[in-house]
Amino acid sequence: MVCLGNICRSPLAEGILKSKVNSANVYVDSAGTAGYHIGAKPDSRSIEIAQEFGIDITNQRCRKFSLNDFKKFDIIYVMDESNYENVLALALSASDKQKVKLLLDVLDYGPHEVPDPYYGGKDGFKNIYYMIDEACSKIANSLNQLN
Repeated sequence: MVCLGNICRSPLAEGILKSKVNSANVYVDSAGTAGYHIGAKPDSRSIEIAQEFGIDITNQRCRKFSLNDFKKFDIIYVMDESNYENVLALALSASDKQKVKLLLDVLDYGPHEVPDPYYGGKDGFKNIYYMIDEACSKIANSLNQLN
């Protein structure tokens, strides 16, 4: 799960998907394309909204997306077009590029981007929670059928 700073959207996506899959079969992590917050906890508003839905993301720490992530992960879900392009720019092969997908593209309708709630209020975090949750439910259903 990838967004810009790895403090709002991608930590929520990591926590939500982890809550829906068997961690013995599926490894989920998150990162940011920028290194603004390396080592920091997720934004307090992301932590709060996750807790409202029974998910604890307080142990997550922000990290920057790296080339090694292409080797480590089968699928790389990105929150928006800008970060999608940033991740694709790091890809070294067609195989790497094929792993990169917009998270909301798993849904059969728009929008295709998870908006960045950072400069908004708590409602923005709740709205993106629902978007991410719906996408993660669909992803988890397909992953759980494989395992």
